[in-house]
Amino acid sequence: MSLVAVVPGSFDPVTLGHLDVIARGANLFDELHVVVVHNPDKSAMLPIAQRVSLLEEAVREKGLSESVVVTSWNVGLLVDYCTDVGAKVLLKGIRSQVDVSYETPMAIVNRNLAAVETMFMLPDPAHAHVSSSLVRQVASLGGDVSPYVPPSVRDFFQRHELP
Repeated sequence: MSLVAVVPGSFDPVTLGHLDVIARGANLFDELHVVVVHNPDKSAMLPIAQRVSLLEEAVREKGLSESVVVTSWNVGLLVDYCTDVGAKVLLKGIRSQVDVSYETPMAIVNRNLAAVETMFMLPDPAHAHVSSSLVRQVASLGGDVSPYVPPSVRDFFQRHELP
């Protein structure tokens, strides 16, 4: 029996903190699904297809493509996706107590709905202060995002004008 986990997120864009959690999760599970989801509480900068593409490239750059599946999910509950792929675990990176407070009710509901457990993973301290929204803000103001994102995202921002 293989152990399958899902790492959900908006990944708008993927950061080095996200990749840290993905890489460490890939070492813990036989198969790791990284799923770009729509967050109705956030206004996305990049379309989902672009986020998936950037994630796939970042996963390849990191050498994780063997055990990591990158996809998107925007119909139904995330636990439905977990059930479809046989995942019993949601893996989520948390940076602070604010993240814990936000994620805890969802973890309880996901366990109640589909017996899917949520594991929280602390980030590497070097990335604990980085969020996608911070990266978007720096990029939109013309700042250098290279310390916070994988090369594929840095290159994307250099090639495209942001809103």
